[in-house]
Amino acid sequence: MKRQGNILVDIKIDKLTNSIENSVSGDVFDTDVFQLFSKDIKLIKRTDWQFNWHEQIKLTGRETYKLVIKDNPKIIQGLLSLSDQGDHIYIHLIEGAKFNRGKTKIYSGVPGN
Repeated sequence: MKRQGNILVDIKIDKLTNSIENSVSGDVFDTDVFQLFSKDIKLIKRTDWQFNWHEQIKLTGRETYKLVIKDNPKIIQGLLSLSDQGDHIYIHLIEGAKFNRGKTKIYSGVPGN
């Protein structure tokens, strides 16, 4: 089997914050991070994401997490897939929600482009 080279994740976080911030009003919202499991797949609409998060959740050896506004766990602001390599944590994928990307994004402080 031919080994693929390393693929870099090209992601930009527009603003480092302790939470996320509404891009228009400046309101700040506390956030929570929760692990996603197979039962949570229904929360992820495939057309809203560039990566196949349904596949990521099912992979063994990886953990998938969602970033949400505190007390609003059903609206996902961002997703992260990682694995514990013993001496480091490897981030496989990271993505901001569709509404947090581009020039019309709703929140700052979320991975996006």
